[in-house]
Parts: sequence; C-alpha cells; structure tokens
Amino acid sequence: MTTSATSSKGTTLGKALITGASTGIGAVYADRLARRGYDLILVARNGEKLKELAASLTSATRRSVDVLAADLTNKADLRKVEERLRSDQSITTLVNNAGFGGTTSLVDSKIDELENMIELNVTALTRLTYAVVPGFLARGKGAIINISSVVAVAPELLNGVYSGTKAYVLNLTQSLHKEVGGKGIQVQAVLPGATASEFWDRAGIGGHQNLPSEIVMSSEEMVDASLAAFDSGELVTIPALPDVADWEKFNAARVALGPNLSHKHAAKRYGVRS
Repeated sequence: MTTSATSSKGTTLGKALITGASTGIGAVYADRLARRGYDLILVARNGEKLKELAASLTSATRRSVDVLAADLTNKADLRKVEERLRSDQSITTLVNNAGFGGTTSLVDSKIDELENMIELNVTALTRLTYAVVPGFLARGKGAIINISSVVAVAPELLNGVYSGTKAYVLNLTQSLHKEVGGKGIQVQAVLPGATASEFWDRAGIGGHQNLPSEIVMSSEEMVDASLAAFDSGELVTIPALPDVADWEKFNAARVALGPNLSHKHAAKRYGVRS
C-alpha cells in the first residue's frame, strides 16, 4: 500500500526504509526523515498502524510513504523486505530499528523467546544489511543506521542474550564502517539508554513508567540527538553520554589491546612453559 503526495519542495533525498516503524523510536525516525525530505518505506508487523502512520505523515509532510507489513522473524516476510532493498534503487537509507529485549535472567527466560530475539535483533538485521549494501556500493552512496543499546557495552544490565545481540549490532557497525566507510556509505550505531517506548512493555517491567524518571529519555529527544550526531558523521552515538571523551577513551583502550591479543605463547602470569 502506498500513500503518496507531491513534496512542496519538489525534491527528495531518496527513500528511507525503516523497520519497527509503527511505534516508538521507529515512528519518530519516520517523522523526522520525512520532514527532512525523504520518501519512506515503513516496515512493521502491524499493518493497520502502519497505514495510519503513513496517512498522517503524508498529510503533514507531503512525502510518498510505502507500507510493507512484515514479521521479520518470519522467513517469507523477511525475504520480501530483502528483495525490496535489493531491487529498489531509490532507497538511500536503511534504519535497522526493529528489535526487542528482555530483563529476566537467562534461566528465568523462555528459550523460544530468546531465539526469536536473536532472529530479530541479529539475523534479520544482518540479512537486511547484506541485501542493501551491494546496491549502495554500486551507486557509491547510502546510509545505514543501526539501533543498538547501551547494554552493548554494559552486559551486566538487563538480559545477557539481549545485551549480546546489541553488542553484535555495535560490532557489525564498526566492522562495516571499516569495510565500506571510504566508499560513500555512512554507517552509524545508536546506543540509546532507557527510552520511553513500548520496548519496556514487552521487556517485562510493565512500561517505562516503572523506571526512575531521571534515566528515561523521550523517543523524540533520542532520535533528534542521534540524527544530529549522524549529520556530524559520528560512527557510534550514545545520546545520553554527557562527555564524548569518555567513549573515546573507552574505545581507545579497546583498540590498544589489539597488538597483544594474539601471540605465539601464553602470558607469563599463567605459568605455562613454552
């Protein structure tokens, strides 16, 4: 289904495909990118919510908005979105936002739900990225925004499988930047902290209202900060972090480990004779 109108500016920045677009962070990205001049392809499970959002965005921004109802944990639905990313040469931006998390411990979780989390947060994101990158490379331009989480660097928080999936998103983004960053493709990993969205309902705590208010950022402020960081070319964005130097020191310490991560012999502290 497509809702379409002519832009008042008569120009477009191409199309942005946004997953998890029906509510929360994804819906805010849709609004902000449409107002910037992007046409949209909105992907989520709830087709009715997508249609309502598409109509609202078209009325407010006069952009063209396509709706693609899909459950990204369903192989047939996922392949449908992959094919759109491969075939639609007007797509200039992919926002990998779809995902869900958990707050319970490993042993108190349901294994099928954890598997679904991995399918959505890792497998689907990887396949969609894999689908869009060749076209971006051929055209010499494109952008990928991956929504990770602060738990990517704080695995003791929340559920360990969830933090593992978000660490994967961060690692993939950093690796992809090294691979294609010099070829006209901009990538960004966004690491939100607690954000006011439906995430917390599914995560099992009954909504963000049950969290301390001083740690919860609105979805609107989170997205606005992340897009400002995107404009400045940031690779890794932590919207709540007061001093970017803290991240830079953290990342520099990680990089500094590199020369000593692989040697012929074990470190002396282990007392192993070579």
